[in-house]
Amino acid sequence: MKSVILIFILTIIVWSSNAQITQWRGPNRDGIFTDTLLLKSWPEDGPERLLLVEGIGKGYSSPIIENGIIFTSGMIDTLDYLTAINPDGTIKYQIPYGRSWYKSFPDTRSTPVIEGNLIYVQSGMGEVSCINKENGEFIWTVEVDKDFETEYHRWGNSETVLIVDDLVIASPGGEQTSIVALNKMTGEEVWQTKSLGGPRSYASAAIYEWNGFRFILAVIGTHLMALKPENGEIVWSYRWHDPDKWQQPGLIWTNTPTFQDNRIFLSMGYDYPAVMLEMDSLATGVSEVFRDQTFDNHHHGIILHDGFIYGSNWQNNRKGNWVCMNWKSGEIMYVHQWDSKGAMVMADGLLYAYNEKGNVGIIKPDPENFEIISEFKIDKGAGPHWAHPYIGEGKLLIRHGDVLMVYDIEEK
Repeated sequence: MKSVILIFILTIIVWSSNAQITQWRGPNRDGIFTDTLLLKSWPEDGPERLLLVEGIGKGYSSPIIENGIIFTSGMIDTLDYLTAINPDGTIKYQIPYGRSWYKSFPDTRSTPVIEGNLIYVQSGMGEVSCINKENGEFIWTVEVDKDFETEYHRWGNSETVLIVDDLVIASPGGEQTSIVALNKMTGEEVWQTKSLGGPRSYASAAIYEWNGFRFILAVIGTHLMALKPENGEIVWSYRWHDPDKWQQPGLIWTNTPTFQDNRIFLSMGYDYPAVMLEMDSLATGVSEVFRDQTFDNHHHGIILHDGFIYGSNWQNNRKGNWVCMNWKSGEIMYVHQWDSKGAMVMADGLLYAYNEKGNVGIIKPDPENFEIISEFKIDKGAGPHWAHPYIGEGKLLIRHGDVLMVYDIEEK
């Protein structure tokens, strides 16, 4: 029996070693997908809808696709569920993996992450699990928020875990620690950082590389920090939270930092100033390059393309405009009104936007003006249109509440 278990573990390791990671907002978590040969415009009523799948559970998390199988998370009753969907739209399996956040806006917000034959998910109450992708069987579970004494902000836990080398990264915040690393095969703790004292954020960590340096960029409700993956050392930190400007214990910080070379851009809504940071050549710290009051992206993601950043800003919780900013200077190139604010991703040279009124559009990435090439309206599902679109295998995946829609956007 022991030999069988050992063979299983070794097989999993081989599957997962150097495997491509399928995750929220694309390979680098920057909203840019690698699909090519996509349609440059759509028919008046939108691209062909291939699938309409109901009953995935309520949520704002993104669906992901790998080898024709779609994986998504959603809240059913009080639990978060992982659902695997076959190419024909039938349910391959649907399993609970932890309790949902139980206070304000409890719908599932954490997207599954796939590496090799393993799926990693985090529940609304911080239970991080490793699951066999093929059959939905659990390999390990760690109650991160409980074990590391998380301090919650108003809306609990929205983080999608990060896979780095042999590690699973989670960001509990609180007084015990800020960021923790678990062994991705066993769930055992590898390291934890010292605590910087802030509560849990809603943003997810990313891998940041520049000039030979390789860090984990992670956030809590008050700070951005750069960590060494091998030991969790905090190389530098930046306190973005200013109690004179924000009368709460932590920021409502949902966006993964946007970065290129030695620059890192942070943005959130609520008229809180966005900031461009610059890391010094020795990676000993960051300094502010400029602040901006216009591009306060709420929770919809930012796209950096050819020296400009694109996305929407916040006017209030139900309204916002679409903005383009010069990455180098901070100059605002345009502010455009289109229904409302919303999520944005990119693929094959075009921007894809899904606004809070339920309209999906292809946008030309032009710093001179906001040009909608094609658009259509999502008419299924319920609740806020907050889930970020996902593009993979020539398909556009849109999630609205407990309904998944899959569109064919591949050129024929």
